Amino acid sequence: MEKRLSTTPFGRRTLTLAHVAGQVIADTCPPAKATHKWNVFRDICAAKVRVGVSERALAVLDALLTFHPETVLTGEGLIVFPSNHQLCLRAHGMAPATLRRHLAVLVDAGLIVRRDSPNGKRYARKGSHGEIELAFGFDLAPLVARAEEFEAWAEEVRAEERALKLVRERITICRRDLTKMIAMGIEEGIPTQRQGIGPASWADIQGELLTILGRLPRKGSVAVLEPLAQELSVLANEVHSLLEMHLKNQNMSGNESHTERHIQSSKPDSLTDSEPSFPESRGAASERELEAMRLPVRAYPLGMVLDACPDIIDYSRGGISSWRDLVATVAVVRPILGISPSAWAEALAVLGEIEASIVVAAILQRAEAITSAGGYLRNLTRRAEAGEFSLGPMLMALIGSRTRDRRSA
Repeated sequence: MEKRLSTTPFGRRTLTLAHVAGQVIADTCPPAKATHKWNVFRDICAAKVRVGVSERALAVLDALLTFHPETVLTGEGLIVFPSNHQLCLRAHGMAPATLRRHLAVLVDAGLIVRRDSPNGKRYARKGSHGEIELAFGFDLAPLVARAEEFEAWAEEVRAEERALKLVRERITICRRDLTKMIAMGIEEGIPTQRQGIGPASWADIQGELLTILGRLPRKGSVAVLEPLAQELSVLANEVHSLLEMHLKNQNMSGNESHTERHIQSSKPDSLTDSEPSFPESRGAASERELEAMRLPVRAYPLGMVLDACPDIIDYSRGGISSWRDLVATVAVVRPILGISPSAWAEALAVLGEIEASIVVAAILQRAEAITSAGGYLRNLTRRAEAGEFSLGPMLMALIGSRTRDRRSA
């Protein structure tokens, strides 16, 4: 008598073309063909998006594979017949309704084939010698028949993931390099133009960086990210060339000034060395030196500070047009933020009056996100004392945040 496997589902489930296609694939699987069940399972997991299954459906497929006693799947004897209760247990306690839904997904995706019994139960009929003659349950033959297809898909997905990882790494490195190079350029006061060629200012370079970063999607493909990575790479090379050119010019200037000092020292009778200056000029020079001492060693443009921290202007009497105005306004803001005199004294000793005032303006700008302004200032002071804090990245982060807010508004 010829054995006939079931081709239609039991009960109210309808037969679909996807079911028929899965059965055709299972029926055409060569009996001698074999594959490692966990290898093909890993390939399906890697290519789950192309296969059209979710992680929960894969958990059910994993449970089904555990009911096949052999590690190697061959073209025959691939029907497993566990009960729903046993499947739920091996699928990490999945609810019966959820299990049935994901079994249907596996069937529709052509990973398994239903071989339902007359009453819908899953069981096997054994022969006189104990061998299984006929089984009703889920046929795993499509996994063997489509093993090469799943492997090819998995390789393509892994290649795409590697390419995506590489382009994201390029973007991250370029972004970090540009942020730190721009911060150093601002702090050192490095010019951005040579003989009228180049960007107008570091703010323009920062704006170009933010424009590129603003086009970065949260989740993008290689085709979308590759042009942006190329733009960032070109910009990073240009900024690095600016810094290299500055170093070369600095070295040349240093050699020239050394030569000039040597020539000047060979003329001891020059007017500059022999004529004393008037008391008025000495007083003016002392006042200029004193004013220079009040400024930070690496001064930031006041306009840049106000662009990063515009909220400080609301507390000024008649606007902020000089560093003196900023210091006076910070004296009003400090008690409002709850910064103690001792914390302010520590900041003054380490940072200096103007840099400490800039830090307070930045704290005011981020007041909603900072729980304790005094504790935050003490922490920044300790980091600055250890050489781990710089104002440049803080100001650029605030400018970037305001730029993003304006774009999203």
